[in-house]
Amino acid sequence: MGREVSESCMDGLVTEMVSLYSTRFYSNKPEIAARRIEAIGYQVGHQLSERYTVERPRFTDHLEAIKFICKDFWTELFKKPIDNLKTNHRGTFVLQDNKFPWLSRMSGDGQSVENGMQDPESKAAQAMNMYLYFPCGIIRGALSTLGIPCAVSADISSHPACEYARS
Repeated sequence: MGREVSESCMDGLVTEMVSLYSTRFYSNKPEIAARRIEAIGYQVGHQLSERYTVERPRFTDHLEAIKFICKDFWTELFKKPIDNLKTNHRGTFVLQDNKFPWLSRMSGDGQSVENGMQDPESKAAQAMNMYLYFPCGIIRGALSTLGIPCAVSADISSHPACEYARS
């Protein structure tokens, strides 16, 4: 049996981290807060990827590594695999989680999230986006450990579903 962390503890940790960086440390500089949160996620993803691949043979191609992230890595983190993986066969991959745990307990203010449409300028949308920098960093750190330098972005246009794009 591996070591595990309670979901509620992890939720609380992520909530407090985002809150501190967004409202206390860098309240007037959200772009710096976002970079800091993403950097923490990068370190977490890097270390977890090392731990989960220590006894595995090296991946031979990018698709194999992405499939590892979607199935094994995501299952270790969230107790379920990624729901959908898409690619344009030119290096861009889209990982879709239809009920992303860290967003599923959040709700938008009735005006910002309605029928899958979201106003990116609303405060609720900005707050939800801050929570996505951490998992983007986790994915980027994990892929970097697997030899795939990349940029990762997130889209929450259909809350609580979340799509992560790697390019």
